[in-house]
Amino acid sequence: MNSNSVIDPSAKIHESVSVGPFCVIGPNVEIGPNCILHSHVVIKGPTRIDEGNIFYQFSTIGEDTPDKKYQGEETFLEIGKSNIFREGITVHRGTIQDKSKTVIGDGNLFMAYTHVAHDCVVGNYNVFANTAGLAGHVTLGNYVTLGAFTLVHQFCRLGDYSFTGLNTIITMDVPAFVKVAANPARPIGLNSIGMQRNNFDTESINLIKKAYRVVYRKGYSLEDAIKHLHELNSQSHPALETFIASLENSERGILR
Repeated sequence: MNSNSVIDPSAKIHESVSVGPFCVIGPNVEIGPNCILHSHVVIKGPTRIDEGNIFYQFSTIGEDTPDKKYQGEETFLEIGKSNIFREGITVHRGTIQDKSKTVIGDGNLFMAYTHVAHDCVVGNYNVFANTAGLAGHVTLGNYVTLGAFTLVHQFCRLGDYSFTGLNTIITMDVPAFVKVAANPARPIGLNSIGMQRNNFDTESINLIKKAYRVVYRKGYSLEDAIKHLHELNSQSHPALETFIASLENSERGILR
């Protein structure tokens, strides 16, 4: 613990945690083993941080939300394992109007100046390129890549392995495996490169390509497209089930 940092006596910090100079750790903060806080990190509670996370300078973690409905209620932030928070990122706690909690999973990379707003749920192994931002109540799946300057509207859902291009503005849900780009966002194909990098076999990739054509090329309504996908999924293929679920679970409607 660097002597130039300010740490509240009630904070629970594992003995293996490294705290650099000029950090501020408030009350009701719990930090697990092998975390590293470089200089000028601010963590406000109630916040629980699991093991192996790395925080770079000027990151602000667990701050009050600027949502005007927030009136100082006790709300929470939970962070999983082995995430990297680069320079200047901001993560806010939840609000009582939702589940009172913002949640971040494991193995995510948040590049410089990214933002996770109140009540977001971020899965595992996602990549946020510089200045990508999530508005409140967004749900992000697993292995999602957000390109630089991507902005996601409140309450949107982004499915597993989806991908956004540079400067993409998202106002509706993005199905699993789908690439989107532009302002406003539009689908531009499948994230087949991402599937290959994550060890999907050729059969799975080809099956998702067929499913993509059903949804985006055949002219079906979404309801009819989902019926055709269930017929295509007669053998319960895991990748196709993920794709179908991302369509069926959409509440704002999907980008088409």
